[in-house]
Amino acid sequence: MRLLPVLLLGLFFLSGANAGENSGLPPLPVSADNPQSAAKVALGRQLFNDQRFSGDGTISCASCHLPEKAFTDGLPVARGIDGQTGTRNAPTVVNAAFYTRLFLDGRAPSLEKQALGPFVNPIEHGLQDHQQIVDVVRRDAGYREQFHNVFGITAKQITIDHVVKAIASFERTLIAGDSPFDRYYFGRDRTALSDSAARGLRIFRRKGNCANCHEISWNNALFTDNQFYNIGVGFQRLQPVMDEFLQALRDGRDPRQFELSAWQRSELGRFNVTRVIADIGKFRTPTLRNIARTGPYMHDGSVETLEEVVEYYDQGGEKNRFLDAAIFPLHLTDQEKQDLVAFLQSLTSPQYQASEK
Repeated sequence: MRLLPVLLLGLFFLSGANAGENSGLPPLPVSADNPQSAAKVALGRQLFNDQRFSGDGTISCASCHLPEKAFTDGLPVARGIDGQTGTRNAPTVVNAAFYTRLFLDGRAPSLEKQALGPFVNPIEHGLQDHQQIVDVVRRDAGYREQFHNVFGITAKQITIDHVVKAIASFERTLIAGDSPFDRYYFGRDRTALSDSAARGLRIFRRKGNCANCHEISWNNALFTDNQFYNIGVGFQRLQPVMDEFLQALRDGRDPRQFELSAWQRSELGRFNVTRVIADIGKFRTPTLRNIARTGPYMHDGSVETLEEVVEYYDQGGEKNRFLDAAIFPLHLTDQEKQDLVAFLQSLTSPQYQASEK
């Protein structure tokens, strides 16, 4: 898919933001076949919040991505129709426009493709097919008018592709920078960070080895490298079956036919997409922006606090045969751990600083 780099300043009219509020971020990539417009964003926002797009009429995209929780849900794993729970933590949508692959295992190449998945997931929205969404939209006079204004189409011409393009356009306005870190690092305001957080930044970039995956560039910081790693979290669920599973793969068996629990299959991570053995247990590097507001943490929501996250990495993760080489004991002092947490707390953008988990 061709991408047009569009300067953030040119898009801020869509979300009421200004350039200062998004300092520290690179130009926003926008799909060439889905240009932004204020009307499309407004339509996408309405679709994002519409609970009719679920099997029991109670779930919308916003159910797992709440503005007051920095577009997460504050739960260990996502909750869908009929109170069902999945096996993965709902990641924030804030700054998701900068991801090169979507979902924790990277199975979607764009926001548009990502938006298709949850609707027909039996645990999340629980729809039988995407046509059910199209039918709702076509019956709604307000939607018919909006789709005509945005896409220049009649009700009969509305497809699910139009729906997800609008949703993705809204999600591309969920951009947040201008954290205390940004003002300190890019704005050269040495008063923006506490002494503890400033020390934590140095630990983050050096002894802590955090910036190896949560990247900081010279003129922007996404705090992700858009890559996939096995850091050990949750792998204990696979340990009892791993030898047999690997033997089955060597024997040429289809991994989808191997008997695994829902949790175990989820823990295969990136392997479920690539079928590459080395990808077993790998998950996408999450952004750390607004991390103090998006707990619990890790792909399975198993870590409650930032202090526990730091402790996990300090101990060198949970050992397994696929553990990434970048995960090793750090031997941080208690003060260094406190400083690292203080730095992570400095990554909160102004619009989320008042929110509480």
